[in-house]
Amino acid sequence: MRIDGARVIVTGASGTLGGLLATELHRRGARLGLMGRDQERLAATAARLGDSPAVGFEAMDVEAGQEAVGVLAERLGGLDAIVLAHGVAAFGAAVDEDDAVNEHLHLVNALSPMALARAAVAAFGDGGGTVAAISAVLVDYPTTGMAAYSASKASFSAWLSVLRAEQRRRGVTVLDVRAPHMETGLTTRPIAGNAPSALPKPYDTAEFAAAVAEAIEKGAGVLSYDPRARSLSSRAH
Repeated sequence: MRIDGARVIVTGASGTLGGLLATELHRRGARLGLMGRDQERLAATAARLGDSPAVGFEAMDVEAGQEAVGVLAERLGGLDAIVLAHGVAAFGAAVDEDDAVNEHLHLVNALSPMALARAAVAAFGDGGGTVAAISAVLVDYPTTGMAAYSASKASFSAWLSVLRAEQRRRGVTVLDVRAPHMETGLTTRPIAGNAPSALPKPYDTAEFAAAVAEAIEKGAGVLSYDPRARSLSSRAH
């Protein structure tokens, strides 16, 4: 997909990672529609990125999120891609998980982006479009102390694989971005527990944003991280 001139919605745009991805896409010429929870930060990001249209949304309200996608697609005059970059974290041993926390994780990290992806696919024209979604390296490397968090990301990743297979003939590309650990602030504000003290060295966020944009342009299916090589690589899937 050619990013220059493409109409792209970015969720989580009021956060660190979503804001960085939006900035990179804007730099490459995308016409952006932004979604985020923090209204003040969202407005500031929208103003900085060419007065992009923006709609506040709470990921726990799935129906409102779908409506926001429709509103932004209309304001952009159509939709070519959506980048799903919102999520929450929680930590703790599997046997100590709280059911409410587990439900929260799956709603925000899986059910919400699933719903927004469905809304985006419905808004794509006859030429198809791109769904680029941030899952996590935990899909490939489930980690102790992060059982529910890993499960929520793995659930979403599995769903993306099926969406990709079902929508391929329509011209819809589905990119699963299995992001490495980065300094985005996510681990400092978990909804439960405390992040492990031995987290890996954070990956450079600017390099990550560029890699995501390049994977979108290549039409890749998966962007994965190799912890040993500390490198990202994309592939068809």
